[in-house]
Amino acid sequence: MPGPRFLAKRAAQILLVALVVFFACDYAYFRLRLIHPGPASPLETFTAPRLYAISEKGRKVAYEMDALHPEQTLTCAHSLFPHAGYAPCWYLIPESQKPIPM
Repeated sequence: MPGPRFLAKRAAQILLVALVVFFACDYAYFRLRLIHPGPASPLETFTAPRLYAISEKGRKVAYEMDALHPEQTLTCAHSLFPHAGYAPCWYLIPESQKPIPM
């Protein structure tokens, strides 16, 4: 009967192999959609407001729009992992709504 150390090591190896296979499948599907564009494009471009959170006295926070660049254009990838230098949309879209702390 194998010991707990062996089982933990084997479980970690299986998890690592599964993660690599999952990433490879996600990457192949992303590249396939990039080569053959259609209605389900793998990249999305959207605009989001650039909002600053400025700390003030008494632990108050003031919110202001950026005067020079009120909107920012972001591109994200419709995938589970980042590909081609673009963050996944499931992560970037909620993060773009958060104010930038100053």
